[in-house]
Amino acid sequence: MDFNDTAEEAAFRAEARSWISANAPKHLHAALSSSTFGGMNTGDEDPLEAAKRWQKKKAEAGWATLMWPKEYGGRGASPIQSVIWGQEEGVYGKLGGMFIIGQGMCGPTMMAYASEEQKRRYLPKLASGEEVWCQLFSEPPAGSDLAGLRTRAEKVGDEWVINGQKIWTSGAQYSDYGILITRTDPTVAKHKGMTMFFLNMKTPGVDIRPIKQVNGQSGFNEVYFDNVRIPDAQRLGAVGDGWRVSLTTLMNERLAIGGSISTGFPEMQALSAVLPLARDKAANDAAVRSKLADWYCKAAGLRNTASRAISALSRGQTPGPENSIGKLVAGGMMQDIAKYAMDLQGFGAVVNNPQLAEGSARFQAMLLRSPAVRIEGGTDQILRNIIAERVLGLPEDMRADKGVPFNKIPTGN
Repeated sequence: MDFNDTAEEAAFRAEARSWISANAPKHLHAALSSSTFGGMNTGDEDPLEAAKRWQKKKAEAGWATLMWPKEYGGRGASPIQSVIWGQEEGVYGKLGGMFIIGQGMCGPTMMAYASEEQKRRYLPKLASGEEVWCQLFSEPPAGSDLAGLRTRAEKVGDEWVINGQKIWTSGAQYSDYGILITRTDPTVAKHKGMTMFFLNMKTPGVDIRPIKQVNGQSGFNEVYFDNVRIPDAQRLGAVGDGWRVSLTTLMNERLAIGGSISTGFPEMQALSAVLPLARDKAANDAAVRSKLADWYCKAAGLRNTASRAISALSRGQTPGPENSIGKLVAGGMMQDIAKYAMDLQGFGAVVNNPQLAEGSARFQAMLLRSPAVRIEGGTDQILRNIIAERVLGLPEDMRADKGVPFNKIPTGN
């Protein structure tokens, strides 16, 4: 691994740093820095409007969706330049959280399968943040088995009529468009009878219902489709080829969110340095120090794993499925740290007011949000399967439904 910038990378870093210093919304720095996990604090400003203003400013100066082609709103930058930008953007990068799904997952799928006219219509507005996109994949009965979806799309003339339900759709309540995977042929094996579309989220028959989460937020949604009609022109890929199209989305999903998960370790270090425990600070307790040492080693491993990916990008290579390791380790580590921090706080852990709680209530927010982290973007079990089969070369799991027509797969008790 080479941790040093090349001369070209150093020049790009200096240019990015200079522009950010001159244009970043510095009045939001303190609020963004105090954001609890799973939330974005923009003070008195509306989070979506603040995010859109920063994204538009970046797009106008050529700093949005750096790796996209220029004609679609990007910069035509290299992967390593995109990594450098993320490092330099720092806390202001939190404003881009509302666009991760659209720009990191929906955009690449549109780029691969939409018509040229559609790309030029939708991608620049997606890049600039003018239009927000979501991903309509998960369903109640399917769980992590995406190919088990039951939302139906039936062809009627030049249109498709869609009925069904999606769940855990992040950002649906403020999205303008979404990509949608459906079942179009139940008489073939489940991976072969799916078709992908994109649609306007204001289309008649689309009903979005935010889900109240245990942390008080509503980032996820249920989305219902009641005889929703969309033209065949909004199909992505061939009829029945939805699984292959969805793999493009899922591959980009792991790349988009895998390296952005907080472990909570820096916050844990800071807390242990000030939290009273018996007659001394927590950091001076042998048991606490042992925990910190263990987490330090894991955090170092995550940094080095990320550095390998960055080095691969710098050499023009595409990181492989081993990137699933980062999300798998970081998600579990964050949950463990949050639980331990709460234990150390004792009865004080029930206080979740950031103005009063130790550690500004960040660990309370982490603990309440952490189960979702271990599910979204691939559950721990799915990631272990990917690592086992594609990295370690172990045999595939046995599947009783392999090759069985979808409508012949037993359901219920």
